[in-house]
Amino acid sequence: MKRAIGLAALAAAWSLGGPAAAALGAPSGPTPGQPGSGQLVLVRTDRQMPITGDPIWELQLDLPGQPQRAYEALVGRARHQDGDRDRLGSKAPLPRGRYLLTEITPLDGTDGPELGRFLWIGLEPEFPTARRALGIHHDPSAGAGRDSGTDGCIGLIHGNDLLVLGDLLRRSGTRELLVKD
Repeated sequence: MKRAIGLAALAAAWSLGGPAAAALGAPSGPTPGQPGSGQLVLVRTDRQMPITGDPIWELQLDLPGQPQRAYEALVGRARHQDGDRDRLGSKAPLPRGRYLLTEITPLDGTDGPELGRFLWIGLEPEFPTARRALGIHHDPSAGAGRDSGTDGCIGLIHGNDLLVLGDLLRRSGTRELLVKD
């Protein structure tokens, strides 16, 4: 319980910004226009969720001089993995290609429950596609029946991973995601 309170305080501090955020150890974020020094890549693995069969994807973060970090995620719905990844509303995984990380913002409870807790990391495709409103968030439905998975976003299976990832992205200035599969 104590850890959850600490994570909630960190998420709240990010929403405050300025000195309050700095006092709680929240990063101030990269200077606009500065290139990031890390690489964020999404790849499909051969693993699956035990009950639902959702394919488990891996969101990999490489930062110079540090070991690679990897976060388990669900992307799209299990039954839509082979769907048209460029069609709006397909519930298929987000299309292959490069994305700009647009914002890292705390979720405030008024956001839909399918976004989970903690943070929203916005994604903007750097190529033509009909898909919109894509991002990285917690997937509270992971492995929990027919609602398991996302509508196409990257849904981290473990909510705490999202806070760690958000912090690392802010500190490193990483601004781009490559979806390989």
